[in-house]
Amino acid sequence: MKFKILNINFKLLVTVALLPMTLGPAMAQDDQSPTQPPLTYADITKLADASDLVIHAEIRRQIEVEASRAPGLESGFARLYIEARTLALVAGKVSVGESLRYLVDVPRDSRGKVPKLKKTQVLLFARPVPGRAGEVQLIGSSGQFPYSAELAGRVRPVLADLLRADAPPVVTGVRDALSVEGNLVGESETQIFLDTADGSPVSLTILRRPGRPPVWGVSWGEIIDQAAQAPRPQTLEWYRLACALPPALPRASILSREPRARAMAQQDYSLVMSSLGPCTRTLD
Repeated sequence: MKFKILNINFKLLVTVALLPMTLGPAMAQDDQSPTQPPLTYADITKLADASDLVIHAEIRRQIEVEASRAPGLESGFARLYIEARTLALVAGKVSVGESLRYLVDVPRDSRGKVPKLKKTQVLLFARPVPGRAGEVQLIGSSGQFPYSAELAGRVRPVLADLLRADAPPVVTGVRDALSVEGNLVGESETQIFLDTADGSPVSLTILRRPGRPPVWGVSWGEIIDQAAQAPRPQTLEWYRLACALPPALPRASILSREPRARAMAQQDYSLVMSSLGPCTRTLD
């Protein structure tokens, strides 16, 4: 009977490994060891945003997949077929059962041995496998992490933000930019309109007034709010901008052909990017 179960599971190995979002050579069991930097807010948000399921689980069984059945496996890694027990569904667009099955690539140790993960509690960022109950596919290049209350505590508020009715849309780039000078010397206004994945309107407004430092804000909607403010760092609004916008204003997006207005638009865009700061990530 056990042999029959193994045959079924290895059919799963071949099927899942060939799915469009394959695990790939970079998929490993990333941990929060002292030799690796901790996950940043941007890391966690990217993982959560791409996941249909975030699961707290305990590994019950592991089987190493033969190299011939592990396309794209990176040198120094082993691909494991994992059977796990669901401890909690942290977030999910679909329900999951008590048992889970999935693939993960993990680094071998200095002796070339595969780590023993049985009884290890993990936090999984995953998607369900269509038509296969109990089977999940880890996302991208990092979908399994050793579980800790600290990590779970950082993930939950991000998930809550993503599910907000007024959650900001996914920004994909810059559409148009226009700068105009005011009546007073040193007075100007720049409006930058952004592209989004769902077509929702998002715009940036940068205001300069004589004798005052420049200010900018983001409007998440049709109405351009002159009193809009810049997003607080390490928030979903900040992430949508800092981790999606190009470092420099695309020249083709500037509507004006007047050199002074074009330079002003570029200067104001640089002000925004400097204010946002870098989108720091530790994951590929």
